[in-house]
Amino acid sequence: MSKNILVIQNIGCEHLGNLSRLFESDGYNVLLLNSQKDLIPTDLVSYSGIIILGGPVSVYDNYDYLKDQQKLIKKAVDMKIPTLGICLGSQLIAESMGGKVYPGNLKEIGWHDIEITENGSRDIFNGISAFKNKVFQWHGDTFHLPESAIILAKSDTYIQAFRINTAIGIQFHIEVNESMIEEWIRVYSKEIKDLKLEKKNIIPQQKQQTTNLHILCKLVYNNFKKMLYNYNHKYNQQY
Repeated sequence: MSKNILVIQNIGCEHLGNLSRLFESDGYNVLLLNSQKDLIPTDLVSYSGIIILGGPVSVYDNYDYLKDQQKLIKKAVDMKIPTLGICLGSQLIAESMGGKVYPGNLKEIGWHDIEITENGSRDIFNGISAFKNKVFQWHGDTFHLPESAIILAKSDTYIQAFRINTAIGIQFHIEVNESMIEEWIRVYSKEIKDLKLEKKNIIPQQKQQTTNLHILCKLVYNNFKKMLYNYNHKYNQQY
């Protein structure tokens, strides 16, 4: 069974966070690539899973490294490799699979309520105890999805998670911890100032918020791990 996971990082401060410890504890080999410096691989046969993380740019900025990631996503889906996109990663999945990414009417930064759909509760959010959850957001873009997409989570404002074949897109940040949030507040201070946001509305107000988010992160990880196992099982049967 292959335990190689390809992780594409689009900016230094948006890393695997709590997901890193989970992959390490299960013995996965994580290959971390800097999307703006490292070559995006075209040969994916040695990977059992792919994760594409967030970043401050937009899909419609049309940078070459974003286009390369879209090509990778298309190939991964063609090969049925489990792929997880977070924030920008989810937007790249949407665009590469025939959707359209565009600026939303409202930037979601801080803690917001989302609702897990019935499809979501049977999929990447299987095992969740409550359909409504408060999660951490930091995005301004949203998307129209192709008809083949299955909505896994939503809010009053945007679609928050979806599946297209073996690709899962999640707009909110399941991976963050308190230190990451503090770092983002520093790195993205201009955006916070421009939007006239207050730090107290971005940092967690209660310890339970980050605890609950970590529980959700572990649940998503365990369900993604099942996708990795199923992919490896089918791949080994074929070859």
